[in-house]
Amino acid sequence: MKIEEIYDLFLQNPIITTDSRDCPVGSMFFALKGDNFNGNKFAIAALEKGCAYAVVDEKPAALADASAHNTETAAALSKRLILVDDALTTLQQLAHLHRKHFSKPVIQITGTNGKTTTKELVSTVLAQKYNVLYTQGNLNNHIGVPKTLLRLTDEHDIAIIETGANHPGEIAALAEIVDPDCGLITNVGVAHIEGFGSFDGVVKTKGELYDFLRHKAAAGRGSGEIFLNADNPHLAKIAQGLHAITYGSPGNGYNVEGEVAECAPLLKVRWRTKNTSEFLSKNKHSSEQYNATHEVQTHLIGAYNLDNVLAAICVGLRFGVEPAQIDAALTNYVPTNNRSELRETAHNTLIVDAYNANPSSMVAALDNFALAVSPHGREKMLILGEMRELGNISATEHANIIKILQTKFMEPSSATKDNIWLVGANFQSLNPPFRTFLSVAEVKAELNSAPVRDKFILIKGSNGTRLFELPDYL
Repeated sequence: MKIEEIYDLFLQNPIITTDSRDCPVGSMFFALKGDNFNGNKFAIAALEKGCAYAVVDEKPAALADASAHNTETAAALSKRLILVDDALTTLQQLAHLHRKHFSKPVIQITGTNGKTTTKELVSTVLAQKYNVLYTQGNLNNHIGVPKTLLRLTDEHDIAIIETGANHPGEIAALAEIVDPDCGLITNVGVAHIEGFGSFDGVVKTKGELYDFLRHKAAAGRGSGEIFLNADNPHLAKIAQGLHAITYGSPGNGYNVEGEVAECAPLLKVRWRTKNTSEFLSKNKHSSEQYNATHEVQTHLIGAYNLDNVLAAICVGLRFGVEPAQIDAALTNYVPTNNRSELRETAHNTLIVDAYNANPSSMVAALDNFALAVSPHGREKMLILGEMRELGNISATEHANIIKILQTKFMEPSSATKDNIWLVGANFQSLNPPFRTFLSVAEVKAELNSAPVRDKFILIKGSNGTRLFELPDYL
């Protein structure tokens, strides 16, 4: 079956599922495969549960399975099985075809750190004026991106698509599917070195978004518009030839300039615009409101979120959201995704930043925590998980974190040696002068036997260490 024919069926059944446990009536099931599963084996079950069609790439196996079912004959089921060469490729092609029918703006976001928070903030700001489709959670890979695009409808005014990568070529491949009109790279840092090979590999891969927009503009299909963190020299270097709307620190003539007004520990941002022509052309409002200095009290932890906030302001202004609306959106946004969350439990104050960790984000979190004012005068404590996918630089980077801990947190007024807990083999193998745990299970056992009370605690680590399970024990 041709992709256009599959698309016609999708328009009649516009719900996509890849999980045979979630099969709404009238949906389409795509039988994806992984290292430990084969969706083709569940295609018949998906049809029985309500799916209108199942896209498979191993039809004989699916039909063999069907012959054992009594609810429908194998012949009848065969009419609802769509055989393709590769179910995942078909899902991606279908998403790209659907996106081509969407003529409204599509913004693609990537970066080493902050891309999910930036996506959330940008979406929140734009929602003040538009019906926004945006990536849910962290569905930013080769499966999540097409599933997000296939949720586009005529009711949406704009789409924000987050894309992640841990190998060269992945951002380029995702950009081909997304076909963005605008791009935003939050930053580039040391992460996934195991897949990228080097920091230069990280820069090149993230820059694939710029490359796509540059080629699209050269083909006359766009303006090559990007939102540029102009303080980042690596991004500025690879942004040549693109139409950049800039944001960053004051005194540089950027379109949006901002600074930390306060961080105790919640971030307050002071911002204003400089070159307003980029924004005034997008709306009917007078220039006076753009000349004012704004202060926004956020619910975000950490000065490192300044760039994410400025990015959202920049995008919002570009698409005609009024400054007062932007301020309100940023003030009211409360993170709920284990990223920069401030939580008060019955016994402690927590900073929960446990979704991801790499050397650059870990250093930023530690710098911020060292300067943060402890609520209620509570003693500081750190529970840090190991940083994964660092390849041959792993030992060096973990050792660097230990040195930072010794430098910044061993003073009498800061955390004590017993209040620094390191989780994971990458830390433990270095024999640091702090408490170490091999797994989060060991941490939970310790907290059960000796509860921690009246502390100000930073929880930071790679998602795989599962530190997000700890707040319930604190």
